[in-house]
Amino acid sequence: MARIKSSQRVIEYSTEFKSRVVALTNELDVDAARIAEIMGLHPVMVYRWRQEHRAGCWIERPSRRINMTKPTPKSPADTQELKRLKRENEKLKKENAFLKKWDGYLKAKKQSGSHS
Repeated sequence: MARIKSSQRVIEYSTEFKSRVVALTNELDVDAARIAEIMGLHPVMVYRWRQEHRAGCWIERPSRRINMTKPTPKSPADTQELKRLKRENEKLKKENAFLKKWDGYLKAKKQSGSHS
């Protein structure tokens, strides 16, 4: 969405984000200032983006950013490995819980034996 570019808090918004905001102002029957308020933006910024969009100023540039929310296609091998790891994780959780209980039992036994 946004990236802080310097210590002076200059924020760079992606072209995709700007396009979405402009699309909202065009599609909805809501004032651009209201959309800016909802999105946490200054109204002048939204009006400027609308002008830039109409003028065709936005050029998509290749980016090295990785979209962490975009689902990646999974192969059947990945799915099987994920299932195996989940089973192993559950097994290890049970073993860990048992060892914690056993440790508590041994500590209680040791304390009761030392006071007798």
